[in-house]
Amino acid sequence: MRADLLRQLAEFGQENDQQATRREERLLNITPDTGPFLALLIKAMQARAVLEIGTSNGYSTIWLADAAQTTDGHVTTVEVNKARAAQAHHNFQQAALADTITLKVTPAESLLPTIASASFDFIFLDSDRTQYCVWWPLLHRILRPGGLMVVDNAVSHQHELVDFLALLETEAGIETSLVPLGKGELLIWKQR
Repeated sequence: MRADLLRQLAEFGQENDQQATRREERLLNITPDTGPFLALLIKAMQARAVLEIGTSNGYSTIWLADAAQTTDGHVTTVEVNKARAAQAHHNFQQAALADTITLKVTPAESLLPTIASASFDFIFLDSDRTQYCVWWPLLHRILRPGGLMVVDNAVSHQHELVDFLALLETEAGIETSLVPLGKGELLIWKQR
């Protein structure tokens, strides 16, 4: 059932984005091959505390939460758009994952400062790329040592990540790798 829902959401997202005339109308979901990749990372790490910034309609969140169920984990996801959050909440219920997901409808810059240090094992970043440099000190602080952050669109929107990538090059205690899957996934590992 969950596989069918994911397939339907992937198709809906692609059709929606092809028909949308304005960026704010697009769902901008991850690609269907990115979902299993993220799920595998969560399972391999045995990540229990997962944070997603950029829920949209919850397609990627369902992949994360499905994996988190196997690790007795929980996903906190952040979406600023109330209509998208409502769609996501509905989809979480359809996927029978509502108990595994906490949906925060708030700007990330409001939530991140309130989170305790080293709170998350895994962070998936798929949001406003112009904010990544501003958010980085907070994201780095809340990612536990040995934790992994994955940044979507690292190939498709590489030009928007130039400053963020330059910032990461100056940061001690992290390692990065670019995976050319989907729209490009940048892996950032925080050393123990």
